[in-house]
Amino acid sequence: MNLNNPNSVFVIIPFYNENTVISEVIESLVPYNYQIVLVDDGSAKSPIDFLKDIHSVYFLHHKVNLGQGAAIQTGIDFALRKGAELLVTFDADGQHLASDIQSLLEPLQNKEADICIASRFLEKGKHNATKGRKITLKAGRWVNYFFTGLFLSDAHNGLRAMNRIAAKKIRLKENRMAHASEFLIAIKKNKLRYKEIPASVVYSDYSRKKGQSVFSSVRIFFDLVLHKLFE
Repeated sequence: MNLNNPNSVFVIIPFYNENTVISEVIESLVPYNYQIVLVDDGSAKSPIDFLKDIHSVYFLHHKVNLGQGAAIQTGIDFALRKGAELLVTFDADGQHLASDIQSLLEPLQNKEADICIASRFLEKGKHNATKGRKITLKAGRWVNYFFTGLFLSDAHNGLRAMNRIAAKKIRLKENRMAHASEFLIAIKKNKLRYKEIPASVVYSDYSRKKGQSVFSSVRIFFDLVLHKLFE
């Protein structure tokens, strides 16, 4: 097992109706020689025609929209079957930087952690979030602490890296955005070693439109309540 081999790293990108910047996202990852797994979560128009010239990309497709959590789980299951040793979740809207991935992989490669979570709020982390979004994200830290017992600086960052051991213990049941908290619940339940790593989140006008609304945040809260009641 060679954890330093980029071919053993699978980057999972769930998306839904992402035809605007997804080709740029993929092209930013290609130079690193990672295995790229795209999971189309029932998009009205598939972007596969835009991506047909990009090699070494696995393309998975949900016939209907099941939610981001379900798309990530599909990607994790596929990557494990393909023999992935390190797995990364990466957003499709262009807000993450491919150059940040290696920083998340290093603690896994050095066996210092089982899962690493990116944080825009740690020292050396960068972001251009609006004041309103920062307030929402900060509040989310406390909500996640209540439900998961883990108090992170950036609990809803979609950029994560995990080893094969951790990936096998992740079973996402919340199909919508509450899956971010399920990662933390799995960490706590399975006593996985975790670490936060500084990273950048770059919002564009496009990614801001695709981001969570206040209503979405409220819905996440109730999804977590139901998860807690029926787990």
